[in-house]
Amino acid sequence: MDIRALHEEALRSTHRFVAAVGPDQWESPTPCEAWNVRQLVNHLVSGNLWVAELGSGRTIEEVGTDLDGDLLGDDPVAAHEASVSAAAGAFAADGAMERLWPLSYGARPGRVYARQRFIDVLIHGWDIGRATGEDPRLPDDLVQECTDLITARPGIRAQWGFADVTAGPGADPQARLLALTGRRS
Repeated sequence: MDIRALHEEALRSTHRFVAAVGPDQWESPTPCEAWNVRQLVNHLVSGNLWVAELGSGRTIEEVGTDLDGDLLGDDPVAAHEASVSAAAGAFAADGAMERLWPLSYGARPGRVYARQRFIDVLIHGWDIGRATGEDPRLPDDLVQECTDLITARPGIRAQWGFADVTAGPGADPQARLLALTGRRS
C-alpha cells in the first residue's frame, strides 16, 4: 500500500464532491451533526493546510492559531483546491513518509499522519456527497484500503469517537466502511 498515493487519490475524490456543492448548499446539514457543508469543508481545508505547515518544518506551537476560523473566504471550492495541492505536495516531498512529524499525539512518521489524513479526507468526502445529494459512491479501491486500515487498528474507532453502527447483512463494502466510521449509508 502506497499511503501517499492513496491519500492523494482521496483528496481528488473528495474535491469532486466539494466542487459540486451548489451555491444554496453550503449551509446544508451533514452526517457530521456539528458541521454544515461549509464548516466541514473548512475542517478539510484546515487539515490539509496543517499537513503543509507541519511538512514545511513548522511545529504546532509555531502554527498556533493561524489555521483557526474561516479559511474558505468567498470561494470555498478554490480554497479547497489550493489546500489539496498543498497537502499532496507536503506528503510528496523527499523523505516525508519516513521523517518524524510533530503531531498533537507525539512525533510520528509521515506515513502515520498520511493514514490519518487519508481516512479523514475520504470519509468526509462521503459526508459532503450525502449532504448535497450527490451520488456519494467512493472509489472501490479506496474503500477497501480504508477498511483495511481501520480494522487493522481497532482502537481508532474509539479514539476518533465513531458511533457503534453495524452494517446489515449483505451490506456492500462501502456500507461496511461507513458503519465502521459510525455512519449509516
